This record gives sequence, C-alpha cells and structure tokens, in this order.
Amino acid sequence: MVPKLLLLQKLQAAADRRYGVGSGRRYQLPHRHPSAAGRFTACFVACLLALAAVTTFALALTLHRPDPAAAYAASPRGGGGYAVVINTWKRYDLLRRSVAHYSGCAGVDVVYIVWSEPEEPTEDLRRSILNCSRWGGGAAAEVRLVINTEDSLNNRFIPIQGLTTDAVFSVDDDLIVPCSTLRFAFGVWQSAPSAMVGFVPRMHWLADPGSDTKEYRYGSWWSVWWTGTYSMVLSKASFFHRQYLDLYTNHMLPSIRDYVNENRNCEDIAMSFLVANVTGAPPVWVQGRIFEIGSSGISSLKGHGLQRSRCLNTFSAMYGHMPLVATTVKAVDSRTSWFW
Repeated sequence: MVPKLLLLQKLQAAADRRYGVGSGRRYQLPHRHPSAAGRFTACFVACLLALAAVTTFALALTLHRPDPAAAYAASPRGGGGYAVVINTWKRYDLLRRSVAHYSGCAGVDVVYIVWSEPEEPTEDLRRSILNCSRWGGGAAAEVRLVINTEDSLNNRFIPIQGLTTDAVFSVDDDLIVPCSTLRFAFGVWQSAPSAMVGFVPRMHWLADPGSDTKEYRYGSWWSVWWTGTYSMVLSKASFFHRQYLDLYTNHMLPSIRDYVNENRNCEDIAMSFLVANVTGAPPVWVQGRIFEIGSSGISSLKGHGLQRSRCLNTFSAMYGHMPLVATTVKAVDSRTSWFW
C-alpha cells in the first residue's frame, strides 16, 4: 500500500482555497504615477499588511486546531498508542534515563528494552531498570526486557512476542525525544503508516551521475542540510509498522543480515532499503528537537562514512536495483514554529 504522503499537499490545497490563491481575483489600483518615494512607501506598507494577514490566519488556524493529546484521553496510558523499543549496549545510566523518560510519555503503551549483551542483566540491574519508570510519578507504561542470546545489531528488528501495537518507535538508549515532539511524530506516522517516520534524515548520492556505473555515496546530516533532500530516516529515532520486524527477520535476504553481522554496521540502512522496496515511496522526516545524552557511538569512528557507502552499494547489488526514493518533504508542527 502506498503511504498517504499527500498530507502536506492536501493541507496546502486547503489553504489555497481558503485564502483565494488561484481564484483569479486581483486588486485594482488607481491609475496614478507616484514618485519613487511614494512607490517605496506603498510597497513597504503592503508588505507589512500581507505579513500581518498571514500571521493572523496562521495564528487562527493554530488556535483552532484540535489537540492531538485528546486522542489519548480514553485511558490512563492512551490505549491504541505505540510501543517504544530501546536498543542498548552497556550504558546503564543512559538506559535508566531513557526508560524513565519514554515510559512517562502519553500514548506509550509499553517500553521494550532490546538486550544483546553476552551476560543477562543481574537481578539488581534488572530491578533498577524496570523500576526507574516510576521516577516521574503518575501513570507509567510497562517496561519489559527482551533478552537475546546472540550479540547482533539485527536484534533491534527481531519480532517481539506480545507486541500488540501497530506502531513501533525504535530509538537508541542515548537519544531523548520530548514527549510532545514524539506525539506529533506519531500523528504523522498515523497519516502514513507504511512509511518510516523519523527525526534523523540521511541521503544517498550517485558518485558520478554521468557514468553508466551506479556507485553510491552516503550523505550525512550536512548533505541533507545543504540540499534539503533525503532518502532515509535512521532507525535510531523513527516510527515504523510492526510488520517490518517480521519482514526484516524472516523475509529479507539473509545475505543482508549476514553483512550487518560481519561488519557490525548498517542495520538501519538495511531497514530503510526494506521499507522503500516494499512501498516504493520515500520516508518522512519530522523536524523536531532531539537530545543526545551519550558521548560517542559507531558514527564517531574513523571511516564511518566510507563504510556506510559500501553498505549502500552492497545492498543495492543484492536487491538488483536502488530502492531508496529521495524527497524534500518535511513534517513541521506549525504550533511550535514561526517558519514552517
């Protein structure tokens, strides 16, 4: 099913109809020949009036927009919400902070911790992790540990027994997304449930567009910032449908999972390939502030960009084509942004 990525276009069309864009109406000006100073003054005043009108309309739309939080009013934990899946590795203090935060967000039904360390957590550690959801007081989502016997980056996409929500928010243990921002992103995902919807966009580029050889390069955040174009949202902070957990683990080419295991990298790119290949559509980037509370990770290692480029070329060869689709669409919560 092609995801409903026409949301922004529909909103724009509705705005056009409301404000009369394209209606053919024109303001008739008197046939006068004012001085240069007069023309400047008139132009300046017109710009101020236009800015005031746009601001007034935008403010009115914002004030009358329903609060998405009302969707969670049916139950203390917001039934029909989403599951948070935290991928972690030997950063227990960060994990406790993440669990305490996400378990307190409205709409979160349950928090799963993907554990892939060689040793199972001690009883004290287990208790401290599972109980930290009570730090903030009030109702908190249930916290469950998913223990894996094998150390693999692919573990973050293993189907979870007992998972009942369609929406899954996959996040690393060192990333904090404010609850209000998370709620907005969940609303965006609901409009496009077969897409990946996330906060960390990346891009793939042809190394030589004029060449018959299709060699790709990995574009980091600065590439996205400079061009406004992206083709992936990384699974370190993204929503996707739970069906992709089964597709990744049980139906995706085993050679891709083997490559991830051997190179200890690119499971997020593999998921992006999978979703794009299924939908034939791009992901959705949600603009919002996120906070990195860790100091380092795989992406900080030397040669990370080169290794990611190798992943792009290896996976596209395995698929027999490049499934990633580039886009410039960005979801912005206009209630918290002056420029959107």
